[in-house]
Amino acid sequence: MVKCVSILGSTGSIGRQSLDIISRLPEIKVAALTAGTSVERMAEQCREFRPQLAVMATEAAAKELASQISDLPIRVNWGQEGLLEAASLPGADCVITAVVGMVGLKPTLAAIRAGKRIGLANKEPLVCAGERVVAEAGEDRAEVIRVDSGASAIFQCLMGCGDKKEVKRLILTCSGGPFFGKTREELKTVTQADALKHPNWKMGAKITIDCATLMNKGLEGIEAMRLYRMPLEKVDVVIHRQSVVHSMVEFTDGAVMAQLGTPDMRLPIQLALTYPERIPCPVEPLDLLTCGPLTFSKPDMENFPCLALAYECAKKGGTACPAMNGANEEAVAMFLRDEIGFYDIYGLVSQAVEAVPFLKNPTLEEILEADRLARAAVRALSHN
Repeated sequence: MVKCVSILGSTGSIGRQSLDIISRLPEIKVAALTAGTSVERMAEQCREFRPQLAVMATEAAAKELASQISDLPIRVNWGQEGLLEAASLPGADCVITAVVGMVGLKPTLAAIRAGKRIGLANKEPLVCAGERVVAEAGEDRAEVIRVDSGASAIFQCLMGCGDKKEVKRLILTCSGGPFFGKTREELKTVTQADALKHPNWKMGAKITIDCATLMNKGLEGIEAMRLYRMPLEKVDVVIHRQSVVHSMVEFTDGAVMAQLGTPDMRLPIQLALTYPERIPCPVEPLDLLTCGPLTFSKPDMENFPCLALAYECAKKGGTACPAMNGANEEAVAMFLRDEIGFYDIYGLVSQAVEAVPFLKNPTLEEILEADRLARAAVRALSHN
C-alpha cells in the first residue's frame, strides 16, 4: 500500500472518487492536489486533506485559491510548472493522473522519472507516447497501474502470470454506450444530452462522449497494446451491455479469466493505491443472483466508425495516434458546446488525421506538434 499520494485532477470525477477512497484510509496522506479552475471545490479539498501543494491551471485561479486558503500552510502554484512539481514531489510515493487530455503527458513522464507508482487514469500518455512511457517506466522501475475498469481488469487477470507467452489475447468489454443498436440514420439527430446518458457509469463529459462514439474503447485498445506489449491483433473488443465483466484474458490453453464487479470506479482506484494488498472497499458487492443475464456481442464498427479509426491509427503508429487523439479531443469539445453534430466527430477526426504530416518515429516534441496540428485542422475543417 502506498503512503502518500499526489492527485493530478483532484476536482474531476476520478479525482473526487480517489479522495473518497483516501478519506477511508487514514494511513494514506495527500502530498499535492491539482485542478483546472474549480477554486471553490479545490479550497474544500485543501481544508479536508491538507496537502503540501495545491496547483491550479491558471494564475488567476491560483491567486483566488491562495486568498481562500491563506490561513493554511499550503503552497499554491499554477500551470504546467505546478503540474510537473506536483507529479515529482519528493514526499509522494504515488501519483494519480486524472487530468483530461494531453496536458497529462509531461507530468506522467515526470512522475515516472521520479520513480513514483503511477495510478494512470489519463489515457493520453499511453495512446500518444506509449512506447516512450513504457520504456521509461521500465528503466526507472516505476509501476504503472491503470485506473480504469477495463484496464484494471486486465491487470488483475494477469496477476500471477509469469510468462506473457501464455497469453493468447486480451478481451476488452464495452457497454456500447447510450446508442447501442441505433442506425446511422438515427444517430444523425442525437443530441449532447442524449450522448451524456451513459447506461452504467457516472463519468466526466469527455469520456462519456467517447463511450457514445466507441472511441473510448479504441483508445483502451491502444493502451492495452502498449502497456502489455501485445500486438494489436491480440487485443479484441466485445460489447457487454451490463458492465459486470470488466475485461478478460484468454490464455494459450483456452482458459479465459474474467474480472467481474459492480460498475464503480472506486474499486480500480483503491487497487492502484493498495496493490499488492486487497482490503475492504466501499463499493457495493456484486450479487450474481440479481445482476441478470450477461450478454456479449460484436461491436458495430459500421455505425460507430471511431473504434475502427482508432485501430487503424494504432496499426500505422507514429504520429497517427497523437493526431487522432488531439483531433478527437477538439471535436468532442466542439460537440459539447453544440457547435457540431454527433457524426461530425468521426468526420472531423478522420480528416484531421489525414491532414497532419505523418512521422514514423517522432520525438516527444513532434508528438506534441502532431496534437497541435490535429486540433487546428479540426477547427479549420469545422468552418468549411
